[in-house]
Amino acid sequence: MLEIKDINVFYGAIQALNNVSINVQRGEVVAIIGSNGAGKSTLLRTISGMIRPRTGSMEFEGRNLVTCPAHEIVKLGISHSPEGRRIFTNMTVHENLQLGAYIRKDAEIGKDMEAVLERFPRMRERFKQNAGTLSGGEQQMLAIGRALMSRPELLLLDEPSLGLAPNLVTEIFNIVKDLNKEGCTILIVEQNAHRALEIAHRAYVLETGSIVLTDTGKALLTNPKVKEAYLGG
Repeated sequence: MLEIKDINVFYGAIQALNNVSINVQRGEVVAIIGSNGAGKSTLLRTISGMIRPRTGSMEFEGRNLVTCPAHEIVKLGISHSPEGRRIFTNMTVHENLQLGAYIRKDAEIGKDMEAVLERFPRMRERFKQNAGTLSGGEQQMLAIGRALMSRPELLLLDEPSLGLAPNLVTEIFNIVKDLNKEGCTILIVEQNAHRALEIAHRAYVLETGSIVLTDTGKALLTNPKVKEAYLGG
């Protein structure tokens, strides 16, 4: 579904990603784990068209992403829920969700918004509130709901559990599992490596801009190097 080969990404003269290659198959949850500054968010931003790789190739279902504008990448079926939520705080929950469907002209938008509100009941309760008045967990749910409004085939999740209380972390990861069971393919970047590996079919370990290890989520959970570096073992 997604095939990335040997991409090199720079911020000015500083190299952020070094010959990174990953792939995502339809129906999978694939996790990217690594420490702060490893390049995890840069990878997702590159896939969604906010940053251009200097070299390398990226294809989504056979279509070239390297020269594709970000809004066209959304139209292809990739939606990005960014680190830090990045919701529109001065707009209502309703307006934020509407913006998630800005590329769509079909008659199913209302139906999909209802599905998001069913999945996130607190969004229904806060429907007319400004998004900036929501709690951190509610804002994360809104960010994911907004991303779902474009009907993505591939959902990019960047640090969905960051800064959340443990009970909300559990809720967010249960939502991710449910979305995958319903057919959504997910690429998740997450510092909570244990949680991410528990739900991932496969995962990649990113260190200082390079992929250093890849395996199934279960295998990486028991890998001594991963346990020592990322799982508190």
